[in-house]
Amino acid sequence: MALIITDECINCDVCEPECPNSAIYEGEEIYEIDPNLCTECVGHYDEPQCQQVCPVDCIPHDPNHVETNDQLQEKYERIIAASA
Repeated sequence: MALIITDECINCDVCEPECPNSAIYEGEEIYEIDPNLCTECVGHYDEPQCQQVCPVDCIPHDPNHVETNDQLQEKYERIIAASA
């Protein structure tokens, strides 16, 4: 399942550089996550790095983008192949 940034975001900018897939970007009001690029760091790390560094704990799972670990791994592999 992809992650989402909630409106509790304080725009501290610590999550964006931690994302290995460049899925996090600055939105109009708060940072946002592109669900097509978010793999919850599968293929890169054991845990989502954005969640690890977020000081206000505002990055939960996105219930609108439910994915299994296998699906996240497949997405990671597609992203890596496209960037090669």
